[in-house]
Amino acid sequence: MAKASTKKRKVIVESVGEAHVTASFNNIIISLTNKKGDVISWSSAGKMGFRGSKKNTPYAAQVAAEDCSKVGHEAGLRKVKVYVKGPGNGRESAIRAIHNSGIEVTEIIDVTPMPHNGCRPPKRRRV
Repeated sequence: MAKASTKKRKVIVESVGEAHVTASFNNIIISLTNKKGDVISWSSAGKMGFRGSKKNTPYAAQVAAEDCSKVGHEAGLRKVKVYVKGPGNGRESAIRAIHNSGIEVTEIIDVTPMPHNGCRPPKRRRV
């Protein structure tokens, strides 16, 4: 069986876009999108080679954000609106890394979902 070749598709990029930072307790995922929502580049702490509890550190978030924004900057992205979701550790350091890599952060919006007393929470952890 012949191996299917995956063609790298190029997303048309304006200079303005969005950065979605999802910081869970276990990992951090950064996606750079255009205004329509098509992903230009993405990265995560797991993709960068961090394993286990090292994945939710601010340093892992910084490395992942630098990797993601380097590709986005080459594609022509210059300004982003940052949408942050989740309670993880590397939220601020990911935003700082995006800004330091040459992409201007215009505004930061927290879109963490808040329950209006929905599901019953899991029982308390015993350590």
